[in-house]
Amino acid sequence: MMRTRRMRRALAVLALVLAVAATAACGKEGSPPVKGPQTDRLPRYTVATGFQLPDSPTWNKARKRGHLVVGAKEDQPYLGEKDPASGRYTGFDIEIAKMVSASLGFDPNTVQFMTIASANRETALQNGQIDYYVGTYTINDNRKKLVGFAGPYYLAGQSLLVRADEHDIKGPQDLAGKRVCSAAGSTPYQRIAADYPKADLVAYDTYSICVDNLLTYQVEAVTTDDAILTGYAAKVPEELKVVGKPFSEEPYGIGVPRSDNALRFAIDDALEANEKNGNWKKAYEATLGLSGVPAPQPPPIDRYPAS
Repeated sequence: MMRTRRMRRALAVLALVLAVAATAACGKEGSPPVKGPQTDRLPRYTVATGFQLPDSPTWNKARKRGHLVVGAKEDQPYLGEKDPASGRYTGFDIEIAKMVSASLGFDPNTVQFMTIASANRETALQNGQIDYYVGTYTINDNRKKLVGFAGPYYLAGQSLLVRADEHDIKGPQDLAGKRVCSAAGSTPYQRIAADYPKADLVAYDTYSICVDNLLTYQVEAVTTDDAILTGYAAKVPEELKVVGKPFSEEPYGIGVPRSDNALRFAIDDALEANEKNGNWKKAYEATLGLSGVPAPQPPPIDRYPAS
């Protein structure tokens, strides 16, 4: 009986979360959505005039097309979230993509965002489906063999999301025999599989499915970067919480085609300029900062040599 009540309550909360997401961008123009990015506080990005990047085949293709196509996530509160009614994307990663667009000479309002699952990011960049990717994309050496990375623009750390009434899980050391959910192909999934093999690990294409399963008692924890989990917990703090200290470092980068070093270096320049002029901090405070975590110092950009 108690479990049935909890299931009903969880389903009600889940419906509320979905309703918030669905109505987030339906208010009057310029008014901040409920528990969502504060659009009236976002910076305005000045489009670079006369910008040219002739050595970048990706940039040249986008110039002929007239706009950039950017891969993103659609189900990460305050980072990359898509309103199902309007199709509008919002969040810190979305703002990073827009400020870079302006620096590359493209009106940020013309960016075409495309939802790409974690497991498909490298393929989307390799086959030219997208020009660059901004979506909690951890830079690591294995991925550098497949794609290029500009940045990093943010430093996260892997953590755990549990239900508010969970008291046995305080960190990854408590995951033995627990059903733990993460995204297929993600760095957090791979780390749990390698470092905590006694966990009962399950994977889905998106973290939102993992959170749905957590709310309905099908899994006992969700694991990914703390920035993502904090956003989910902030939506329904009476039902979800982030526990323990981060147990990794996850430098978020902007993925580009591996051979397009000209584009990679130009995006590095764009990130550095927007960090210096205050746009980075303003974008953070109006999006991810609403989860209650103050703006950190951006990590130093790694301008690794062309390969």
